[in-house]
Amino acid sequence: MAFARFFSLLTVITLSLFLLASNASSRSLSTPHKTTVLNVVSSLQQTQHILSIDPTTTTRPEFESKSIPFFLNSSSPLTLELHSRDTLLAPHHKDYKSLVLSRLERDSSRVAGIAAKVRFSVEGVDRSDLKPVYNDETMYNPEELTTPVVSGASQGSGEYFSRIGVGTPAKEMYMVLDTGSDVNWLQCKPCSDCYEQSDPVFDPAESSTYKPLTCAAPQCASLEVSTCRSNKCLYQVSYGDGSFTVGEYATDTVTFGDSGKVNDVALGCGHDNEGLFMGAAGLLGLGGGALSMTNQINATSFSYCLVDRDSGNSSSLDFNSVQISDGDATAPLLRNKKIDTFYYVGLSGFSVGGEKVEIPSSVFEVDDATGDGGVILDCGTAVTRLQTEAYNSLRDAFVKLAKDFKNATSSISLFDTCYDFSSMSSVNVPAVAFQFTGGKSIDLPAKNYLIPIDDAGTFCFAFAPTSSELSIIGNVQQQGTRITYDLENNLIGLSANQC
Repeated sequence: MAFARFFSLLTVITLSLFLLASNASSRSLSTPHKTTVLNVVSSLQQTQHILSIDPTTTTRPEFESKSIPFFLNSSSPLTLELHSRDTLLAPHHKDYKSLVLSRLERDSSRVAGIAAKVRFSVEGVDRSDLKPVYNDETMYNPEELTTPVVSGASQGSGEYFSRIGVGTPAKEMYMVLDTGSDVNWLQCKPCSDCYEQSDPVFDPAESSTYKPLTCAAPQCASLEVSTCRSNKCLYQVSYGDGSFTVGEYATDTVTFGDSGKVNDVALGCGHDNEGLFMGAAGLLGLGGGALSMTNQINATSFSYCLVDRDSGNSSSLDFNSVQISDGDATAPLLRNKKIDTFYYVGLSGFSVGGEKVEIPSSVFEVDDATGDGGVILDCGTAVTRLQTEAYNSLRDAFVKLAKDFKNATSSISLFDTCYDFSSMSSVNVPAVAFQFTGGKSIDLPAKNYLIPIDDAGTFCFAFAPTSSELSIIGNVQQQGTRITYDLENNLIGLSANQC
């Protein structure tokens, strides 16, 4: 009897444990991964909207006639309006897919240029060993200036513009915003060769504050490539696709909307500007080098929020005014001893569907000895590039959780993972997040990693592999997030939905 009761009790306990284990297993298998919603209809509507924008009817911001505060290399707040490239250039694409393919082609040129610039800096290549980019029609003699074609990509690949004033009285013009360049420059009269821009070409003779720099000026000595003529400093900046700008290096007053103006900003006055430039009057260099705008105005911080390029909206570029808050995701702002232009960020990895992707952290680290590797934030690069090992791990983790989606064409340009969402108005997709050194992370909106390639419903996973050891976080992944560069405290802040 006692044995029977014991056996019965043992059976009940065993059955209970089995049921508990079974239920736990069932809950584990049924627990959904973390997802976010991709609004397919909204994304496709924007593909039509961006093609319908006519820049000639767009009202351009004009500086007010009221007195503008004057700052001489101060750290006072300064603000500029920020526009996406395609809202300012006349449309010339037959459909959205051709627009995307042209963006990706520009993007590839830029990435190749950045990789080349870093490679030459890391390898310590002497500029005298490299060929100049001049031809016989250039207004400056070939022996006067020589340079490697390594300084990033052309202004033609710039994706975001700001409107500033140059000279006294201020002449307003659109300039490309570029965190991957240091030298500020604009086209100037007289032109030996000037491309078409949306504003009148700047005439230095009409500015009472324009001053050519002498060959002995420290700014002239800071140029990577310079020479001297009649005791005037001449500059050249060359880009990854062979484009270049050449002219006189000078200083003038720069006006930041109605928020203030700064005297004696060094900039290139380009009389010969050749290559893939278009639309903007020149380039606003926001890199970490001595000649960048951020360093010349002694900015303690700057921030921008990049709006969706297809939205037609604008945002702002701010100096010294936006502080990183406790609720922001943060990451270390790192520097490469071999090259001071680029802003490196402490990235530790990714999560997909709420689960960490297994990627060795060493993949994202800068080698202190050689300067190789690392991750930079760049507003001019569109699609985030990752070392092949990291990209494959991220893509595979996403594909595993997206196995129920209808696959589209096997590959389109840079992208090898695409889906057909043509029959959907919205779709729950695996969540993707950046994870930063120090433990903070930020979730990406679905539209920042699944982007339309055409207006028919084809969306691609917007990351790409690179054979370079350098990884780049591009502007597609930055869209809708205010990025703050705290230069004093070497910190990057990321605030979602702050445009």
